[in-house]
Amino acid sequence: MSSENFDNLRLELRRGGLVVAVLAALHSEQYGYTLRKIMADHGIEIDEGTLYPLLRRLEIQGLLKSKWREEQKRNKRFYQLTAAGKQILQQLLTEWRNMDSSINSILKEYGHATSRTVSASR
Repeated sequence: MSSENFDNLRLELRRGGLVVAVLAALHSEQYGYTLRKIMADHGIEIDEGTLYPLLRRLEIQGLLKSKWREEQKRNKRFYQLTAAGKQILQQLLTEWRNMDSSINSILKEYGHATSRTVSASR
C-alpha cells in the first residue's frame, strides 16, 4: 500500500475521533488555544486550520455555543457545549465504546494483538 493511501485512510480514521475528542475536551468552557493545548497534552495534534472550521461546524449544528470575551486585554472566543452537544457527546461515546469493543473482538478473534491484549499479558 502506498504512503498516500495510508495517509488518506489515517485522515479518515482521525476525523471522527477528532469530533469526539473536541466535544469531550469542552466539558468546560475553552478558547481555541487552550483547546489545542488540551488536545496536544493528550497526544492529539490539531492545527488551527482543522480546529476552527470544526468548531464553526459544530456550532452551526447547535452542539456548541461561543462568545467573545476580553481576557488578559485580548478578545478571545470561548466555546462550550450546548445541552444538545452534551447529549450528542454521550451518544457518540456509547457508539465509540461499542465500536472499540467490536473492533477489539475482531482483532482478538483473528489473531491481531490489541493494546489491551498486549498490556494484559505483561
